[in-house]
Amino acid sequence: MRRPKNPQPSLLEEAEAFLSLAGRELAPRLPAYDVHKRLLQVRSEIEQEGTYRHTEDELLFGAQVAWRNSNRCLGRLPWRSLQILDYRSKASPDSVFRSLREYVRFATNGGRIRPAIAVFAPAHPDEGESVQILNSKLIRYAGYGEERGFKGDPDERAFTAACEALGWRGAGSDFDLLPVVIDMPGHDVAWFEWEQGDAMEVLLRHPDLKWFSELALRWYAVPIVSNMTLGIGGLEYTAAPFNGWFMGTEVGARNLSDMNRYNVLPEIAERMHLDTGDQVALWRDRALVELNTAVLHSFSEAGVRMVDHHTASAQFMKFCRDEDRSGRSVTGDWAWLVPPMSGSATEVFHQDWDNEIRSPGFYYRDQPHLGGSCPAG
Repeated sequence: MRRPKNPQPSLLEEAEAFLSLAGRELAPRLPAYDVHKRLLQVRSEIEQEGTYRHTEDELLFGAQVAWRNSNRCLGRLPWRSLQILDYRSKASPDSVFRSLREYVRFATNGGRIRPAIAVFAPAHPDEGESVQILNSKLIRYAGYGEERGFKGDPDERAFTAACEALGWRGAGSDFDLLPVVIDMPGHDVAWFEWEQGDAMEVLLRHPDLKWFSELALRWYAVPIVSNMTLGIGGLEYTAAPFNGWFMGTEVGARNLSDMNRYNVLPEIAERMHLDTGDQVALWRDRALVELNTAVLHSFSEAGVRMVDHHTASAQFMKFCRDEDRSGRSVTGDWAWLVPPMSGSATEVFHQDWDNEIRSPGFYYRDQPHLGGSCPAG
């Protein structure tokens, strides 16, 4: 989501609105939370410092509500289960990366993935600068152009080139993990490579098609979004990577299937002896089903949490019913909520939602640049 372009309220107005929300929803669960006292404290902090600091309870609550308000997310049912790792004190790129490694291990949890968010210091409202992670996803594969044989993920070619300009060099395979690139005020842009075992990956196999493993496909276990700002009560946390777990079609029907991504459907169809010249034979559809079968099977066999798109749709409809019982309306971006496979066979396809942007929320940052005209992301 992007913030609306209309005039924005002041920091104090946004802080007061958030604290009022916390008073209605957080205070009943935390009897010691005194919203009236907090309002006085925050007003004083803003008057003296031009900003204020969230308590740990407020930060967790704000992040959870931001997930609840995420219009493009189908997996919002467990929003209350989001856990937070508070890294607001980290003051150097090295300490940020060490914290990210800790966060990834915590979120991965040996495959029993935990919804989590790592929160670093927010930008000062008057200065607008704070730490940023320049990767679009914290864990992703590099993409190489013609000079290296068109390997890897085409969606990451520009960012890969920017990383190479900084001095990083990948092996040139289809599945090289990209480095993490950190931009922090007062420091040079820095890149860091994942160490062995940091990023869990799943090798893809099919339960019936024995040749499938010969394709040597894999995917990382945990989807971690790192190019969005967490906005809570007027404060902007520009580095706040967060994760849930994959829906199978994200990997099988988009990342590996899209013609502008890994585009593996033609090879799978040929292996299945399908006529790729006959559109009526629905060779893409048949290959797509087998690829998604392999993804779900492989993640399950590896003990890595994943949800299929039919279950995810049913869970989202339960989320909608729960929100209705709580007196809250659900917002959503229909085009993003409908699964990219068998969409009309899911209940969400036949619904409609208001796409209003609410706060707290996650908002896309403007595309950062790694020097020159090379976009990162």
